[in-house]
Amino acid sequence: MHKIVAIVPYTVFPPKMGGQKGIALFYKFLGELLPVAIITTSNTILPEKFPAKFYNNLGSSLFRYFNPILIPRTLKVLRFENASHLILEHPYFGWLGIILKKIAKVKLVIHSHNIESLRFKSTGKKWWRLLEWYEKSVHRNADINFFITEEDKNYAIKTFNLKKEKCFVITYGFDLSQMPTIDKLTDAKNKLRNLYSIKEDEKIYLFNGTLNYRPNLDALEILIQKIEPELIMKGIKHKIIICGKGLPKQFEEKLKSFSNFINAGFVDDINLYFLGSDVFLNPIIDGGGIKTKLVEAIGNGLSAVSTVNGAIGVPRSICGEKLIVVENNDYTGFADAIIKIKDGEKTPQGFYNHFYWHNIAAKAEETFSI
Repeated sequence: MHKIVAIVPYTVFPPKMGGQKGIALFYKFLGELLPVAIITTSNTILPEKFPAKFYNNLGSSLFRYFNPILIPRTLKVLRFENASHLILEHPYFGWLGIILKKIAKVKLVIHSHNIESLRFKSTGKKWWRLLEWYEKSVHRNADINFFITEEDKNYAIKTFNLKKEKCFVITYGFDLSQMPTIDKLTDAKNKLRNLYSIKEDEKIYLFNGTLNYRPNLDALEILIQKIEPELIMKGIKHKIIICGKGLPKQFEEKLKSFSNFINAGFVDDINLYFLGSDVFLNPIIDGGGIKTKLVEAIGNGLSAVSTVNGAIGVPRSICGEKLIVVENNDYTGFADAIIKIKDGEKTPQGFYNHFYWHNIAAKAEETFSI
C-alpha cells in the first residue's frame, strides 16, 4: 500500500478560505483511502477525528521556507512512516523535496494550486521570472505533477517542458455528492431576506472573495462601475451582497453610496449565502487557477454568471444551465446574462461526479502507482 507524507506549508485548520478548504478536504478524503501523515506549521490547530497523522515540524516564521534543519527533521518522519510518496502543497518547498527524494528514495509529488509565477506576474511582482525558473525546476524534478486545471497542466507541459505522462489534473473539489434540497435553499433565502431586510421582489446577487487580493478587488471595481449601472438601466430590482475579508477602507466608503450594495464583510457561514442567493457574480479578469468560490456556488445549487477567465477549470459541459459564461470586459453581456438566469434550474449530477472530493482523491490515489 502507498503511504503518503505531505508538507502543508501554512495553517489550513480550521479551513475558511478556498485554498485552505482545498488542502484540508483533499487530505480528509485521501486519508480515508490510504495512510497519510501531514507535516505542517507549529501554530496549526490540529483538527479532531481527522484521518491523518500530524507533525508540527515546520515552525511558523518565514525562515521555515529556507531552513536546512528541515532536511533531517523531515527525513526522520519519512522513514518512521515508511513513506512511498512525498507530496508538496505548492512548489515553495521544492528544494527540500528534491533533496529528500534522493536521500529517502521516495517519489516526489508537486500539488500545484496555480501557476505561481503567472499569479505573481498578474499582481505586478517584478521578480516573477525568478519564481518561474524555480517553479520550472521543481516540477521537472517531480515524479508526479498535480495541476488544478487542464489549462494549468497544458501550460506547464509546454512552458516547463514536462512529460505528459507525469502530469494530472487534480482539481479543487466540493464535499457534497448531490444538490441541496429545495427546502434548504428556500430556508436560506428567507434567512438572508430577514437578515438584510431584502424585499420579496428584489433579486439577491452574491460576490465573494478575499478582498485584499488584487484580482478580486479589480472584479469588485468592475461590478460597481460597469455592471451595476447596466442592471439599474435595465430596471432590475436587486441587492448585491459582498462577502469577504480585507476590503480597503476606500471601498467600504464607496459602497455606502450605492443603495443596492450590502457589505457583509467576512461571514462565518458562507454556505448560507451560496444557498440563499439567486445568482453568483464572478467578473474576474486576472488571477490564475480555478476560482474555488465558483465551484462552491454551483455545488450549493446557486446559478452563476462568469467571465471567460473566471470560469477556467470549470467545464461548461457539466454545469448545464447553472453557469453562463460571457467574454471578458463585456459588461452589457454580463448584465444581460444575470437577467437571463432562470429560477429553479438544477445543478446536473455530472457536476458532482466531477467535483466531489471522494472522486478526486480516488483519482489521485491511482496516480501513485506510476
